[in-house]
Amino acid sequence: MLSSKGEDFRAFWTERHLCTLTTIRPDGTPHVVPVGVTLDVATATARVITSRRSHKVRQILAAGDGGAPAAVCQVDGRRWSTLEGRAVVRQEPEVVRDAERRYAERYRTPRPNPDRVVIEIAVTRALGTV
Repeated sequence: MLSSKGEDFRAFWTERHLCTLTTIRPDGTPHVVPVGVTLDVATATARVITSRRSHKVRQILAAGDGGAPAAVCQVDGRRWSTLEGRAVVRQEPEVVRDAERRYAERYRTPRPNPDRVVIEIAVTRALGTV
């Protein structure tokens, strides 16, 4: 699905941009926070590394095994892209290490965090100008 978006799309999601993650609170209102996001175009998987104690993680876990609806977005002037899908929390050590490696490639080496988990979003829709 994402591989058909082209090289401009792929490049935009590898450039260093701050992103936002939007999840839905139990009362239906959006919860939007700044995050770093990595995207695997081949598997249509967006990843966010974070602490297991964060509000965003608690919201996703509360949604159950099927995950929670989520969106990540980034903007650079007139260029923007939003990725939508279902988010789940992963905590397996090899999954966390892989996500940290991807984050380091796009942003910087993350600080050590023994409580780190990964929010994985199975992307089902991509919107934007790239």
